[in-house]
Amino acid sequence: MNITKTHIEGLIIIEPRVFEDDRGFFYESWNAQTQQANGLDYNWVQDNHAKSSYGVVRGLHYQCNPMAQAKLVRVSKGAVVDVAVDLRKNSPTYGDHVSILLSAENKKQFLVPRGFAHGYAVVSKTAEFLYKCDNFYSKEDEGGIHPTNNGLKIDWGLKKELMILSEKDQKAPDFENCINNFE
Repeated sequence: MNITKTHIEGLIIIEPRVFEDDRGFFYESWNAQTQQANGLDYNWVQDNHAKSSYGVVRGLHYQCNPMAQAKLVRVSKGAVVDVAVDLRKNSPTYGDHVSILLSAENKKQFLVPRGFAHGYAVVSKTAEFLYKCDNFYSKEDEGGIHPTNNGLKIDWGLKKELMILSEKDQKAPDFENCINNFE
């Protein structure tokens, strides 16, 4: 397993060892022993699976403390541009983001720790997006940032007029006006 740190502390790209032959492929998407040996000690409590069509942008979403969530995300079908934004107010990279192409083909995973807003844009005909969370969802503690109207200059890999946003995401505040309690 290849683990790559990004320029933002805590955001990690994981590339599993893939065993492939004419029958197909096999890989471990998570192994607690391997991850603990690399300083990644998470207790995943929930798995989520979403399917979306081309142009759908989900996010930027986060859960405030005490219900903040770390996420381990990957794609099992199609491709997405995945984005995490640092919301930790005392971080030297506060407001910075990392984006990565996740696809069924490249099998990369993105580890997004607590204190980040997260979202993705579907850049294939459809995509199936899977993610583990280390805390349960709480509607009362959810927050969001408008994915395009936010001053963060995120390249979602889509033309703005082709983006499909939920009503909730359309009404989300920009980065400067988002409310969170990450220090």
